[in-house]
Amino acid sequence: MARKGIVTVVGAGFYGSTTAQRLAEYDIFSKVVLTDIRDGWAEGLALDLNQSRPIEGFETEVVGKTTTTDGQGYEAIAGSDIVVITAGLPRKPGMSRMDLLGVNGGIVRGVAENVAKHAPNAVIIVVSNPLDEMTTMAQIASGFPHARVIGQAGMLDTARFSYFVAEKLGVPVGSVKTLTLGSHGDTMVPVPSACTVDGKPLAGLLDADTIEQLVVRTRGGGAEVVSLLKSGSAYYAPSAAAARMAKAVADDNGQVMPVCAWVDGQFGIESVYLGVEAEIGAGGVKRVVERDLTETELTALREAAASVKAKAADVANL
Repeated sequence: MARKGIVTVVGAGFYGSTTAQRLAEYDIFSKVVLTDIRDGWAEGLALDLNQSRPIEGFETEVVGKTTTTDGQGYEAIAGSDIVVITAGLPRKPGMSRMDLLGVNGGIVRGVAENVAKHAPNAVIIVVSNPLDEMTTMAQIASGFPHARVIGQAGMLDTARFSYFVAEKLGVPVGSVKTLTLGSHGDTMVPVPSACTVDGKPLAGLLDADTIEQLVVRTRGGGAEVVSLLKSGSAYYAPSAAAARMAKAVADDNGQVMPVCAWVDGQFGIESVYLGVEAEIGAGGVKRVVERDLTETELTALREAAASVKAKAADVANL
């Protein structure tokens, strides 16, 4: 099997290490680099992951490297085609994603600057919260073209919506197709008009009140996990989403998926990172895909864009 390319995961917490594991087990990359600021942590996890290779049967090499806030150690990411940024503090019960803006903004800025220095041709996938704002920060700090900086949110939120629908109807998750756009937060926009179960419109299977309940639960999907865990936040589903995005970049087959991408004219929205469907490939976002939305859904999407855009100036000053 031909393996090619290097993918880096910055931040080796539960989210980052699980993402690195998924990427390595795809067995399509020549190398997965895992970094963290805790001395020896990434190296230890990499050693552990490499020792799983004979059991799981993958040959992708995993390299761990300790980095510092002044940029030491980032030489390990040189030549990376894709960099997944998970670095930052997770939410605690009662915290909103926006509560993390200040502290995570500084962290993501530093990481993005080092990515630009050592992996100038990489596609950046941001997963740090607050997602839309941190994607904006990564693009500003790296100076990369907008197409090469994307955020992970829609994949995760759509998966949550699909699971909740499947759970409610008692059907296999594979029979459910849903879509979530907008921001990764309070202005998230689940799109019921695009939802089907075995090809049948969701509106014909559930009443409007029940669909709205599922929409609300989807919007609070991350907070629900945080409240149950009481310490830490979700990482199994988020890491699956981030890894699939990285794989789509590597495969370069034009897969369309919901991501946080730069929107500039589509849906009547100008110059903002926002959750939309996009065709993903080797250069990141090849194009934003527009679809027909109901008037209510389109209004909500534009309101989400306005909300995110209002914070753009604050992000630039972090």
